[in-house]
Amino acid sequence: MIPDYQTLMLPLLQYLADGQQKKVKEIVEHLANEFQLTPEERMQTIPSGYKPLFYYRVSWAKQYLKEAKLIHIPIRAVVQITNAGKEQLAEKPDKITRKLLMKYPSFVDFMKRGSEDEGEEAVEIEPSSKESPHEVLAGAYKSIHAALKADLLARLRDCSPDFFEQAVVKLLMGMGYGVEGKVVGKSGDGGIDGIIKEDQLGLDVVCIQAKRWEGNVGRPVVQAFVGSMDMHRARKGVILTTSAYSSEAKDFVNKIESKKVVLIDGDQLADFMITHNIGVTVTTTYQLKEVSNDFFEEDE
Repeated sequence: MIPDYQTLMLPLLQYLADGQQKKVKEIVEHLANEFQLTPEERMQTIPSGYKPLFYYRVSWAKQYLKEAKLIHIPIRAVVQITNAGKEQLAEKPDKITRKLLMKYPSFVDFMKRGSEDEGEEAVEIEPSSKESPHEVLAGAYKSIHAALKADLLARLRDCSPDFFEQAVVKLLMGMGYGVEGKVVGKSGDGGIDGIIKEDQLGLDVVCIQAKRWEGNVGRPVVQAFVGSMDMHRARKGVILTTSAYSSEAKDFVNKIESKKVVLIDGDQLADFMITHNIGVTVTTTYQLKEVSNDFFEEDE
């Protein structure tokens, strides 16, 4: 199990107890070995994170110890314990937490700076949180994203069949498929709700079927759609639903040789709409930044 960043603060400081300068990479490796992390745990990432989760937790443990002046950064990517850090270790604490670090004025100032925008007092910040700020932000984003997907699917299920067909054609066009798309759903259409021309002359087309269903879409529906593609001399097709597909439907699609048909379920449909800004609006944008090592690179 990956330890939280507060659990890492004491072992990190203890590793620096000899007073020697240690590289961050070396510290991460040492702590990973000390906590006996598996290869999978070492590589586990947070949503949208480009570095491992464990690296972020070690980084925040290091950052908090630095703000309390228990360690310092003599040169880039190198860490060393301070006299204050040695004195803290001499007290033989069972654990170093944010609550313990609040006895250091520099750390209190750091926490106040981080909460000024919210009008909070530093002492009111929950000291027992196991998640680093990166994880809190990633978790909040994940929750908001999930709620947005659920709302999108609910709205799609409530809209009219015509509107839904237009929405999926617009989505596929927004994803870059083809130069012209149109809704063709009508009586006798054989289950084809839309057509996308992949080139100006319409030499190749993609057939679309849109299903606002609650239950799973089964093999008979998919099989009928594949047969109807011949009416448009199409070799490619996409079925989109607000629900899911039966295992038989998926197996059938995988066995087709003459045509390529893609099944998009409700979860994927909502994800694609969010990614390509179909039916959603950007309300707020946050940019997560970090110090540029290249900027601070000095000539020898």
